[in-house]
This record gives sequence, C-alpha cells and structure tokens, in this order.
Amino acid sequence: MTETSVRMSRVDTAWLRMDREHNLMMIVGVWLLRPALDYKALCARLESGLLRYRRFRQKVVQETVLSYWVDDDDFDIQRHVVRERLARRRGRSERTALQARASELAATPLDHAHPLWQMHLIEHHEDGSAMIVRIHHCIADGIALNAVLMSTADGGAGLPEPARHQTHHAHEGDWLSDAVVRPLTDLTVAAIGMYGDGIVKGLEYLGHPQQPLADSVELARTGGRVLRDVAALALLPDDSPTLLKGKLNGKKVVAWCEPLPLDDVKTVGKALNCSVNDVLLSCVAGSIGRYLSDRGDDPAGKEIRAMVPVNLRPLEEAWQLGNRFGLAPLVLPIGIDNPVERVYAVRARMQELKGSYQPLLAYGILAVSGLLTKSLQDALSDMFLQKTTAVMTNVPGPAQALEFCGSTLRQSIFWVPSSGDVGVGVSIVSYAGGVQFGLITDSQRCPDPQKIIDRFTPEFESLLLLTLMLPWVKEASRVTRPVAATSSAAQ
Repeated sequence: MTETSVRMSRVDTAWLRMDREHNLMMIVGVWLLRPALDYKALCARLESGLLRYRRFRQKVVQETVLSYWVDDDDFDIQRHVVRERLARRRGRSERTALQARASELAATPLDHAHPLWQMHLIEHHEDGSAMIVRIHHCIADGIALNAVLMSTADGGAGLPEPARHQTHHAHEGDWLSDAVVRPLTDLTVAAIGMYGDGIVKGLEYLGHPQQPLADSVELARTGGRVLRDVAALALLPDDSPTLLKGKLNGKKVVAWCEPLPLDDVKTVGKALNCSVNDVLLSCVAGSIGRYLSDRGDDPAGKEIRAMVPVNLRPLEEAWQLGNRFGLAPLVLPIGIDNPVERVYAVRARMQELKGSYQPLLAYGILAVSGLLTKSLQDALSDMFLQKTTAVMTNVPGPAQALEFCGSTLRQSIFWVPSSGDVGVGVSIVSYAGGVQFGLITDSQRCPDPQKIIDRFTPEFESLLLLTLMLPWVKEASRVTRPVAATSSAAQ
C-alpha cells in the first residue's frame, strides 16, 4: 500500500464484500430536474462539491481480508459522469424508458479499477433532465450519501468542510467502543441471550482498529465463535412464504410513484395517534398484500419480515461517510385487509422495536463479519437473510425543493440494495413536502413492481377515508380524535 492509502473500516469492508452476482451492493437513484441540466456545469459542480470528499477520488484495493482506500491516479471525471440518450421502443413513454435504463444499470457492476460511483445524465428527458446515480454501499450509507449529494446543490447544505476533519476510519475505535462494545457487554449480553464470548471478543477487535489478528487460525476461531453466538438471532421464526421469496435471476426492475403530500400523511397519523412511518409502512404492507392476492397468492394471515436500517449517527457527521447504521427486523402484516386495523398492527410492531439492542447488535455483527473470510461472512449473513423477504429504508430529505446548477431538483428517488437471496428493496423518501414509495425487485420474484407501486396511493386514500368516517370524540385538550385511536383494541 502507498503512504496515502487508508484502511477501510470493518463494517465498510463487510458491505464491499456483500456483492453477489444476482444482488449488487449498490445504492441506485434517480434525480428529475427542470429545466435541462448542462453536462459541463454538472461536472464542474461535482468537482467543486462531491470531490471535496476524498472517497469519491479513491478506488478500493482488496487483500485477503483487509481492504484499502487508495487514490486513483488515473481519475477522470468524465469516466464517472456519462452522457446518455434513452433508447425508446415504439409506444413506450419517456418515464418507462428511464425506469428500464435504471433497472439495467442496477444490475451492472461498477468498475473496481476506479472509484465506485457513476452518474448517467440524460440531458433531455420529459421537460428537463434526468440523472441516474449509482454508488457502492461501501462508500457510505443512504443517510450519509443523501446528505452529501444534497450538499452539492446551489448554496450547499451546511455540512462541515471534510478536509478540516480526520477521516471516519480514525474515529472508528472510539465510536465502536462507546456505541457497540460497551452496550453489548455484561448485563446486555446476558439479557439478549448471547452467553458465548465470540461476539464480545470479536467486538473488542473493533475497539482497536489498528490491532491485527494474530493469524488465519485465530481468524477462523473468531469466525466459528461468532457463527455459534449469533445462532440465537437465527432462531427468529420464518416469515410467511410468498411469491416474493425464493431464488433470484439477477435481473432488476425499478418503479416509483408520484409523491403524496407529506402534510396529508401527517394529518392521518395525528388523527390515529400514529407516526408518519406507521402510516406509510401500513400502506406498503397493504399494497404488497393486494398485489399478492391479485397474483393468486392469498395473503390472509401472512406476515413478511423486512430488515429496516436504523441510523446510528447524527446527521451533522454525514461528512465522515462510511456506514453507521444497524438493522432491525420489522414484521409487516400483509394479511390484514382493514387499513385502520393494519396501521395499528404496524404501530404495535414498531413499538416492540423501540429501545431494542438489535440494531446495535446487527452493526456489531456486520463489523465482525468484516474480519472474516468471504465464505464465513456469507454464511453469517445468510443466517439472517433467509428469514427476510425485503430490505426497507426511509430517508428524510430537505423540506424545500433544491436548485442544482440553476435547475430545480423536482423529484429525488433511490432504491436500497438487497443481499443474499432477498429480492425486494423498499424505499420511502421524503423531499420538498412530498413522500414517495420506490421499489426495486428481482424479476424472478416480482416482474412488475409498478403494480405494487400503483396500489400505494389508493391504500393511503382508503386509510384517509376510513379515518374521516370514524366517530370522533372531543378530548379535554379540545383536540378531536377518532374513537378507534383511543380504544383498547387500538393499543
């Protein structure tokens, strides 16, 4: 390695090696802008904004277990910002053509000889431009990437100047020790039934990121202990078998809907004494349930599990990049037909996750897996992924529309990657007063995710209508609520 190379963190190494032939670990997004965006202006903005963050000029060099960030001496902005013209078949709309191209790129690997990101600019799309963004998950998580990308807008978003701070890697030991190692020792480890010493010993390595493992034998022993100790988590019951679960073919399909007014969602949530997330996730569950029903897969009595990322750092530290999030298993009640009953079922499941150590434990397991060989890491992740149907994320964006090189960023969509044999990625993105639902699926499991997407708004409208139809009572605070929200059955 060169003097300027930086060792990749354990967690980021785990995400780097999570690529599989049928599931690439890329975050893929689409920006829609109006009026058209100029290619030279885009390149200049990225050079002055995005390239302030050194990671976007660095390629990845992998060794047996460790990986390094290394400056790309052959870096060329035009390799990473590509001009495109959409190929449209007769009778296909521009939107459909854009979705098809984004789907194709979601299944196309990035070039590991250079920094792991690329943007594809369609200069003339509808009444403006479209940009397809691909960034490997090892660079950063969705929350950090969204903040960094938004900071390149006109006027910036107030993130600290990255050059004035130490790298994320330099902070890894202290952060992991405070946030992961200590909470998972003593009573916490006992309370969650992790009685072996493999996780704790593995996490102790994380508290000393410069401390190498003694040799490959010790590495194998650590891997064995980790696999044994996380077996308790693997005892989670299987989620219901559906058409969405099974082997994949690697062909991706993306879809998204037009935004719902966020204020309308907040109003329903307030009326039902639920969070915005409860409302949105209930609509997602309803959309999936109705899609399966139409395909002849009766959802009655069924539930599916989605792994939900939980952010573990303040937004102001997004400049550090890297991955700092845990994963929590959320069960979606796709078999509940009544929208009000379903939203309360979602709320109950979300309440069960609050205060849980599962996200921290998941982060620790990912970090430990970054110490292991690829085969051990795959075995570790598969123990959890076989219990999962989908990966789901919710990313908040700016409340006001941003300007980018003089164009208005009118819509921002992205899709969360999946790993193993998980073939469904669900994204909920809020931006500029709206909230929208995006899906990326493997075509073997769901060949037309737009049919799920198209049910999202009707599901919300049904919930809104039923909320308005519920009998309302006046509370002492003079705030009215539906009776259902205060009944024992709703708790």
